[in-house]
Amino acid sequence: MAIVTIDGQEIEIGDDERLNGIQAARRAGAEVPHYCWHPGLSVVASCRMCLVETGTKDKETGEVRMMPKLVPACQTPASDGTVFVTDSQKVRDARAMVEEDLLIRHPIDCPICDKAGECALQDYHFQHGREERRADIKPFTSRRRDLGETVTLFVDRCVMCSRCVRFCREVAGTAELMIRDRGAHEEIDVFPGFPLENKMSGNVVDLCPVGALGDIEFLYRQRVWFMKSHDHVCGGCSAGCSIRVDENQDHVYRIKPRENPEVNQWWICDEGRYGWGHIHSADRNLTASRRGNDGEHRALETAELVKALDAALRASGRLAVVVSPFLTVEEAYLLSRYAKSIDSEAALYLGPVPVVGEDETFASGFTIRNEKCPNRVGVEEVISHFMQGNCESWEALLSRDDLPSLAVWVSGGSPQPLDHTDAAEALSSAALLVVHDLFGSPLYEAADFRIPDAASLEREGSYVNRSHRLQSFEWAVRAPAGVVPAGRLLWQLTGGHGLYRAANVLQEAADAISAFAVAKGSIPSQGVDLKVNLLA
Repeated sequence: MAIVTIDGQEIEIGDDERLNGIQAARRAGAEVPHYCWHPGLSVVASCRMCLVETGTKDKETGEVRMMPKLVPACQTPASDGTVFVTDSQKVRDARAMVEEDLLIRHPIDCPICDKAGECALQDYHFQHGREERRADIKPFTSRRRDLGETVTLFVDRCVMCSRCVRFCREVAGTAELMIRDRGAHEEIDVFPGFPLENKMSGNVVDLCPVGALGDIEFLYRQRVWFMKSHDHVCGGCSAGCSIRVDENQDHVYRIKPRENPEVNQWWICDEGRYGWGHIHSADRNLTASRRGNDGEHRALETAELVKALDAALRASGRLAVVVSPFLTVEEAYLLSRYAKSIDSEAALYLGPVPVVGEDETFASGFTIRNEKCPNRVGVEEVISHFMQGNCESWEALLSRDDLPSLAVWVSGGSPQPLDHTDAAEALSSAALLVVHDLFGSPLYEAADFRIPDAASLEREGSYVNRSHRLQSFEWAVRAPAGVVPAGRLLWQLTGGHGLYRAANVLQEAADAISAFAVAKGSIPSQGVDLKVNLLA
């Protein structure tokens, strides 16, 4: 066990840990400012903002011998006996000098910069900069050029930290970005004929510590201090990346990655970053309705829907349910339990699992999954529990000969409208057809009960990704008026009292289903590994 001294405080570092001065200082509660360093990238020590005093402490005598010059904390390993001083006058003067140097050439255009409010240069200037500007204020230019379809560069704002260049080389493995020219003329640019078009390109905007790189989709749309941030899980594929949703008045403006070393580290793909447009689509289903004896649909309020739907299902007697892989674990559990309470022999089927191409793995190991649904694994566990280990796909339902005697409930939730023409032809013969989905389809048109569903960011609950990691989340935005999220609808159908709380349902599911036993109690932000149960 290594002992490191940070500003007079001794901390322990494990034998298998490899920390630098920035990371060691954080463990001691001290924040060392930095621009170029990032835990997911190689170390270049170019910005010099993290300069600290360092030395060694003799274990025998306790004598401390300090080095005469400051060193970059990002490049200095924290080994046994290392001493770091992060807040001396010498260190403070060095930081002020670096800040002053950056601001001599940096345009002071904070009022029009998207990064204002979350800019490291702003924050560090107030914390570590000089009290007065010693250089003359000069007119600035605002040169801007697009690096690709999603990222634009404000050239004069760049502090040359090179994070974006290293990301494209080391994480994405595509290396479109480079540093051209030298000295005071250095600039970030793309190689001629190779625009920034890799499927992880949006991450360079998150990495930029200032406003040099901008997200074209977000540019000038919203000020960061007006938005609220919500932790969530991406529903775009079975990777289950941890994300942060930024919204204002239930309108999503951007999605950014949330650090999770067990799933996505610090990154998300552009598909997940920009794949939320369907939430605000004008084509969404917004009104629940029931087909009358005349064949016409009549709109239903939520209370009417719950009562009429429950009565119709119980009158049908026999029931088959398609459990969508877009539902949360809690919704799938409630739907399955409700179906079995009506018909103990009710058949449960796994809904359609969209698959597009092959898995795509990048240089860092980050993988975009070809399975374009968030919770196939979790739904399979729920179905297998209620069906005594059996989990069939919904194609088995479509081939049944006794459909005219069955009430069929089809859950959905796909962000992309699905062509269910063949399913509509087969299931239109069912005694009763209930379809709960985001968008219209031939199957939705054939339904006796049409129920609009919530999008992934409007749900609360848990997803289990392809690696069997369960992550829980709260809803980020409210569903539009008239939309009944599956969890709330099923909570009322099953006779639940009070407001729907997914966390309470998960605890019930954890008690009933051994695969979820590890999910008892509170779920940490990085989730829990269900494979612990599978291996037990």
